[in-house]
This record gives sequence, C-alpha cells and structure tokens, in this order.
Amino acid sequence: MPSLSIGKLAAKADINASTLRYYESIGLLPPPERINGQRRYAENLIERITFIKIAQQTGFTIPEIGVLLEGFETLPPSERWEEMAREKRVQLEEKKKQINSMIQILDDGLNCKCLTWTECFDKIKTTGSCS
Repeated sequence: MPSLSIGKLAAKADINASTLRYYESIGLLPPPERINGQRRYAENLIERITFIKIAQQTGFTIPEIGVLLEGFETLPPSERWEEMAREKRVQLEEKKKQINSMIQILDDGLNCKCLTWTECFDKIKTTGSCS
C-alpha cells in the first residue's frame, strides 16, 4: 500500500521531489496513487530509484536506463544488464582515452616555455613535445 509522500520518498532516496516528478513524467517511475490529490508512493520504489542513480553514475543515459528497467521483452534483467554494461564499458574506455589525451595536451601546454605558438608548434613537430 502506498504510504510515503513525495517529500518523504525524496528524502529517503536522497533526491529532490522535482526529480521524482521528472522520473514519473518520463516513465522511469510508475504513476503514483493519489490520495486527496497528493502523490503517495510505495517504499519499495527506493530500490528502483537507487538503481536509476547508480546507472546514471555509471554513465547510462535516461533512455538507456529505461531500457534497463523495462526494455527487452525477451531478456531477463541480469542478461539485459550484462549486455548493456559491456557496451557501456567499451564507450567509457573510449572516453577515458580521449580524456587522457586531453590531459596530456594540457600537461604539455603547462610545461611549455615557448614565447610564441609558432615556436611551440615547431618543437612539437620536431620532437613530439614542447617541453
């Protein structure tokens, strides 16, 4: 039986009430029962909200989370999770390479003692680094 107000569920799940309303509007949470016009939630939604938060922290988009929660008619949740987690891991490894490259460029720039861009570019062309 739904027993939590939107404020209480938000506090227990450590999110804003507006986030709960957003999750409802996009279908990540089922529409709540209303009692005297107020949303009332079952406490077991905290698990679902926790999953959504973890999935977001892992880099899954809202549409991907929707698929993880409901998406496949033929795959059980554990297989669905494994398949999508493997794909997400590949994506994150690629982002990691990009970020490492960006950090290296910044580090090289911070070590640069050139007085002009031309001097810097010439050093990079000849030595591969400006430092």
